[in-house]
Amino acid sequence: MAVLMLSGMMSLASLEAPTAQSSRMPLSRIADANSLQQLTAPKLSEENALLDCVPREVSCLRGGVAGKCDVVLVGCGVPKRGMGWYHAKQMLEGDVPSATLTAVVEPWFLGAGGDSPPGQTFKAWADEMEAAHGTKFVKDINELEIKGPTIALISGRTADNPKLLKEVIAAGCTHVYLEKPGAPTVAELEEMKAYAKKKGVPVYMGYNKNVTPYVLKALEFEQKTAGASTTFVHNNAYKEEELGECFERNAEGMLKNMAIHELALLATYYGVTVDNIESVTPDAEYSRCLTLKGPSGKEFTDFAKIGFTVKTKDGKSVTVNADRCGSTEGGDSKAIVAVDGKEVYRAVTPDEALKKVCDESAAADPEMMPYFFLQSDDYITLKERATAHILSGAPGAPEGMATIDIAVEALKCAEYLTPMLQAALKK
Repeated sequence: MAVLMLSGMMSLASLEAPTAQSSRMPLSRIADANSLQQLTAPKLSEENALLDCVPREVSCLRGGVAGKCDVVLVGCGVPKRGMGWYHAKQMLEGDVPSATLTAVVEPWFLGAGGDSPPGQTFKAWADEMEAAHGTKFVKDINELEIKGPTIALISGRTADNPKLLKEVIAAGCTHVYLEKPGAPTVAELEEMKAYAKKKGVPVYMGYNKNVTPYVLKALEFEQKTAGASTTFVHNNAYKEEELGECFERNAEGMLKNMAIHELALLATYYGVTVDNIESVTPDAEYSRCLTLKGPSGKEFTDFAKIGFTVKTKDGKSVTVNADRCGSTEGGDSKAIVAVDGKEVYRAVTPDEALKKVCDESAAADPEMMPYFFLQSDDYITLKERATAHILSGAPGAPEGMATIDIAVEALKCAEYLTPMLQAALKK
């Protein structure tokens, strides 16, 4: 049982920091896996280890493309708006060297939503891509004949993921890439994990912060600095008057939505699990828990901002600060390393170089979702790590990528911490 301690800790987010080196990825846009080799992530129990990947010397969906892993995208969405569409764009444009997008499964726009204006926009794009790349576009994955090593990239609604995971495995996909948080509840995600394990299908997660440079730089600095501890800061750019709509649209709550990336970092690199938490210290001075009406008129209780420090039974300590209204420039994230409460290192995304790239890209294509530009390199890195790992035939998971085991632990922590922190802040 974790010990809950109340504290009025000073927020680290406001501290002035020495200038850090750019966290921009190399021009290749593929994060160096070697940067992770010095960072030892805690291992989960052996019984949960992923099975070895299948060999690459087998045929692919379209007869095989040398040095490429087949990818089936499930859930595409509207061009320039849907996360799945952006994944497709990167693969079709050759940004992911080890991947070939062989098929797109889009139930809505190739079904009931086909006659809508967004559906017509999707159809025009799909026809163009099929003609240019030979990519298949289908309503149902059962329309495909899948052979050989194939990863299903599921990028639909979180509530649909339990059903979709079983469908892609039944259709013959050998690996699965799930967008965060994987499922609405721990119970559903654990059932998905058990099903995939039974079928021998590894499941990787799209937690981009696990491979992003600002995190890796801070982890490396903390590891080589005696007495150091890290605070992960995550800022959204909502206005105060927008919080009611935000609370309703993200009704699963901040810790299952915005801050789930940080909880995945804690599980991956600090061994934080519900069973391994010794104490939780809420930052009462930093935090705000509100009950607001959404557009429907219903009331929703969630954190406008939350800060807390977790200490594990292994003696590790790490802090998370998440603020829905913490940015006026589209959002940012920081990793701040301190010794004895004094900041000694800070890594930030976006840094100045990435801001310039994002601003120029947004000006050139204002219809595109802005966060695509901000996280573009991370998305490429995740897909390249996953597909290259499958082609290598190596056992285990791609370097640095979260697995469904990590996702379960992160979601467990979210469900465990939310009522605990809400109750503590009401005192």
